[in-house]
Amino acid sequence: MSEMQLLEPPPAISGRPLPGRRVMQVVLAQPRGFCAGVVRAIEIVERAIERYGAPVYVRHEIVHNKHVVECLKAKGAVFVEELDEIPANAPTVFSAHGVARHVEREAAARGLQVLDATCPLVTKVHHHARRYASKGRSLILIGHENHPEVVGTMGQVDSPMTLVQRVEDVAALDLPDDTPLAYVTQTTLSVDDTREIIAALKARFPDIEGPHTRDICYATQNRQAGLRALCKIVDVILVVGASNSSNANRLREIGAELGVPSYLVANGSEMNPAWLQNAMAVGITAGAPTPEALVNGVIEALLRVGPVSLSLLPGREETVEFRLPAELDHVSLAPSHDR
Repeated sequence: MSEMQLLEPPPAISGRPLPGRRVMQVVLAQPRGFCAGVVRAIEIVERAIERYGAPVYVRHEIVHNKHVVECLKAKGAVFVEELDEIPANAPTVFSAHGVARHVEREAAARGLQVLDATCPLVTKVHHHARRYASKGRSLILIGHENHPEVVGTMGQVDSPMTLVQRVEDVAALDLPDDTPLAYVTQTTLSVDDTREIIAALKARFPDIEGPHTRDICYATQNRQAGLRALCKIVDVILVVGASNSSNANRLREIGAELGVPSYLVANGSEMNPAWLQNAMAVGITAGAPTPEALVNGVIEALLRVGPVSLSLLPGREETVEFRLPAELDHVSLAPSHDR
């Protein structure tokens, strides 16, 4: 543990260790929680409410985290699944996951004041797909069926796009082996997640193109790398995130694959003390849509079990920032604990 930076408990934490109780080592992954795309999406909703007044309508959950959604509801956001639930001409935000072109056209036809919170890295995937399609290549999307990002990406290109979810799907593709092919990937999948599928595609289809690995979502890759490092030094992993977060679920899966008991918790109330029996060190990480307040809540829950020694595992520092839509650039916000 000497290589780790010792931390003071976060401000949200209170309470004193009980005499005679074993001190549990709690190690925080770095990086964890909010990425630049999530920060941008939340800020777009908040600034839209500040500029236009409530209500501001948001199509689909802005990011996959109930706590974030509830906080934005309290500020004046109204979340809907379809545009026909939104009054004509109302300010409308598209979620970070992106939307299909028919949604963009419907919004324009109804005169909605659209603010697009699509993560710029998702938009980059859309650009890649359209470029490959313009070259006459058959398109493959590596991702999870029915995930909002996948639905949006498949609806961004006029050409047919085939979804591949696992290596076995490659052999089942009803395409000649000499088909000019191109692939793109869901941004919440890392290089490690897609490596075997891409290798299978390249082995079967020699004439294939795909984006450079530098175009893979940095946040997904960094959080998974941090989790892998954490697994080497702890006995139990707690991943803080929503059950419908692809990002958080994958972190839990990786921990389990590496042989460390790993649990997904939305907040501190879901932490089961039985998971910690015989654990000397507990690792905590969080999916990209998860605010740090929920991580603090899990640490508070651990403190109720017994005293903890809190430390930070060194990892990649993220400095990426994405620009806001021009119409919101000069709208100021009060400081928020949710960002």
